[in-house]
Amino acid sequence: MSYAIYVGKNLTESGVGYLAGYGDEPSSHWLEIVPGASHLSGSLMTVGVTSGADMPGKLSEIPQADQTARHLRVCYSYYKGTPAPLTNGGVNEFGVALRDVWSPSRPELIDITPATQTGPNYSDLCKLILERAHTAREGVELIARMIAEHGHVTYGGNSHLVADADEAWVVIEFAGGQGLWAAERLGANSIRVSRPGYIGDVPAEGDGGRDWLWSPNFISFAVEQGWYDPAADDAFNVNKVYGDGRHRWDGVAWVEEELRALSRRPQKIELYDVMAFVATERLTGDTAGYGQVVPLFGPCHTALRMMWHAHIGAATAPFTPVFLGIQHVPEEFRQHRYLSDREAQRFIDPRKHPELSPVSRGVESTRSATAIFKRLQYLAFEHPEHFLAELQAVWRGFEKRLEPKSSDISRLAQLALDAGEPALAERCLTSFTAEALLQSLDMAEQLARALEIRTRNSHGINTNVTPQGPVQIW
Repeated sequence: MSYAIYVGKNLTESGVGYLAGYGDEPSSHWLEIVPGASHLSGSLMTVGVTSGADMPGKLSEIPQADQTARHLRVCYSYYKGTPAPLTNGGVNEFGVALRDVWSPSRPELIDITPATQTGPNYSDLCKLILERAHTAREGVELIARMIAEHGHVTYGGNSHLVADADEAWVVIEFAGGQGLWAAERLGANSIRVSRPGYIGDVPAEGDGGRDWLWSPNFISFAVEQGWYDPAADDAFNVNKVYGDGRHRWDGVAWVEEELRALSRRPQKIELYDVMAFVATERLTGDTAGYGQVVPLFGPCHTALRMMWHAHIGAATAPFTPVFLGIQHVPEEFRQHRYLSDREAQRFIDPRKHPELSPVSRGVESTRSATAIFKRLQYLAFEHPEHFLAELQAVWRGFEKRLEPKSSDISRLAQLALDAGEPALAERCLTSFTAEALLQSLDMAEQLARALEIRTRNSHGINTNVTPQGPVQIW
């Protein structure tokens, strides 16, 4: 399902916009730096879904770009019939960030979606944007071109929120196999929350101007189906015509209104305000596989672009700064076998090819950050009235101590880069990022031990399969 927040730069204390959110998937999640790469002319990449998807389709091949961009993303190992590794977004070297969020299409569109659908799926589009887009608008145009040239594989309707330092675009890709899509521009004074992604009224006449883009058949197909009458309808409401008709869901309305109120303060919206709306237990629970907040910096050294990353849902995990310029991600935060799809069928034993696990034995010999943070989450959620506020206070304090250190290391790395010392900058960023991530992991282990002791002695271990936890809006 997933969740995204965009805050324009004129509404923030720092003068920098933010793109934040998380992905809702049950499988393993891991942090990944993907280097830029050159590809031979004529290279192809596989996209789409298999017959095992809820809405089946076929895998196909599309041309690979000659050069792809370095980017930072969270990957995961499973979604029905969709080949792994999958991603819901991240940030690339050009400062383009995106989040993928479901957006349900009307039932009639789902019904006419062909079982032989081909083209990029939601995750493929994320990867393509991270690899190729230099601006948010380029990301929209890339989606449009991919759909026009190769089709689009849907699971019932989807959206992407693509952002750069100056603007963002909500792009909705509709089910039905008709190549239908629409995009709305968000500017420096905009706030938008997607869960699901939505677009309201659009100008039904003309080309939409600078704030709207859509597929060539977007209006005409609705007229042909009798879903829109230009003579009788006051406006073309995208959500009413092609979506679920609910427009803003309750959680979306709550977050947008709260952020708008915060933007009217003298200090406007701060980084920690955005973090809070990704971390709140009213919206974030076990389904949230991770958390992200990306500051949308303008022109800067590639190495200094970054995201604040929570390794599971941020209701019970801290945001930690991760720079794009690091050499590697600590092994503990890479893919482990815990919750990875099909790992129960595999071995880490060279005699068991092709059942050999894709997770290296070396990485698997380290602690799994996902498993450790999940354990802490389950302890906190069993008795949230006793433990959750206390745990969140610890993590919010940890983040506030990290933020000035992160700014300092960024400035030091910039000095090194300006002086022509990229290797020195890389070592500084890698050391700081690893230290912060591993410190958060050490703290999580200690906190989990303490909460288990308190749980056993104050409440006992609950063995009922019905989970406990905070009440959520979603």
